[in-house]
Amino acid sequence: MAERRSKGDDAIYFEHDGPCREVTRHRRCGGRWRGEVTLGYSPEGRRKRRRVSGTSKAAVQDKLKELRKDIDAGITKPAPANYTVRKAADDWLADGLPGRSPETVSKNEHVLKPVIAVIGGIRLRELTVQDVDNALREISRTRASSTVGVAHNALTRLIRHAEVRDLVARNVSALAGTPQGQAGRPSRSLSLAQAVALLAAAAGTRIGAYIVLCLTTGIRTEEARALQWDHVDFGAPYAKPPRPASVAVWRSVRRHGDTKTERSRRTLKLPQMAADVLAELQALTGGLGLVFCTSSGGPLDAANVRREFRAACKAAGIGENWTPRELRHSFVSLLSDSGVPVEEIARLAGHSSSRTTEVIYRHQLRPVMTAGAEAMDKVLAGKPAAQPRRARRRESPQAASSPPAS
Repeated sequence: MAERRSKGDDAIYFEHDGPCREVTRHRRCGGRWRGEVTLGYSPEGRRKRRRVSGTSKAAVQDKLKELRKDIDAGITKPAPANYTVRKAADDWLADGLPGRSPETVSKNEHVLKPVIAVIGGIRLRELTVQDVDNALREISRTRASSTVGVAHNALTRLIRHAEVRDLVARNVSALAGTPQGQAGRPSRSLSLAQAVALLAAAAGTRIGAYIVLCLTTGIRTEEARALQWDHVDFGAPYAKPPRPASVAVWRSVRRHGDTKTERSRRTLKLPQMAADVLAELQALTGGLGLVFCTSSGGPLDAANVRREFRAACKAAGIGENWTPRELRHSFVSLLSDSGVPVEEIARLAGHSSSRTTEVIYRHQLRPVMTAGAEAMDKVLAGKPAAQPRRARRRESPQAASSPPAS
């Protein structure tokens, strides 16, 4: 007689689809081994069960162990057997990015595409850290380190989306490291001579005022594209006290119009050059709606700006491989080069910390840090300088005891 299982143990039994030919092990019987776990009772009083099956009793025992792990981890609703990494990615892109713009969703889909090409067919519950490592190493052979990092972050987030829905027990992507990719194109900064040449070449063009504003104030290109005339104040120099010309950077072309960070909401005094070109632009356009717009009055998109900006760079003779965002890098670097403290530059640029300004945006290596040397010169002014000790020639004992030569 088969031993009766203890209360609380999982049930394992053989389900026949024909006559039983072997009562104990069912090796010659047609059918399949089944396993069953009881999870309690529903409000209606019905027993809640989770079932597994296999071709052998040992296989069912292994599946029951995995099932118990899932239950202990809080996963009570199993994912479909065909729920792959690709399906999880589709669900995340469709439902896991609420409030994000279509451009953001498209960007995440783009960076995930090479990863999904490697591991998309693997069932999500069977995905391992080694699988993630292999996929990231594969894409790191042909893509920049920044792209690899963004792809890894997107993969981690899509698995977390499935994790909170009890479709997987743990996030294996969060346990994997991000490999080093290829060297990408670093952001650069215009030198002073290049900036002057660009301003001269862009004067009188549609993109000219845009370049002047971004270069002299450091506002982001996404902030400049959303700027409205209502946010430009040409000041009152003869008022008491005088009111300087300024621009209120309160919006961007991001979804919902928010700026990138809370500190990005700032009001900046306009340099005279920027105030002059904006006044000329206002006189030409009538000063209603967007400051920078298409010929029909519609908003500029990133492609519009890139195309006209590169044309201005070509006319300036500085090459065409510059991007509009590098005007902001140039603003930071030129201020740093002129001696403005990095903390003040961070405040002007709307950075969340001065580290962002120093590590990512400041490309100039000048000026030489002179504050320490100047302070020490003042502290030690008039003090006698220590004289260097002359090296004494070491004498041998014989030479020391011998009489001087006559």
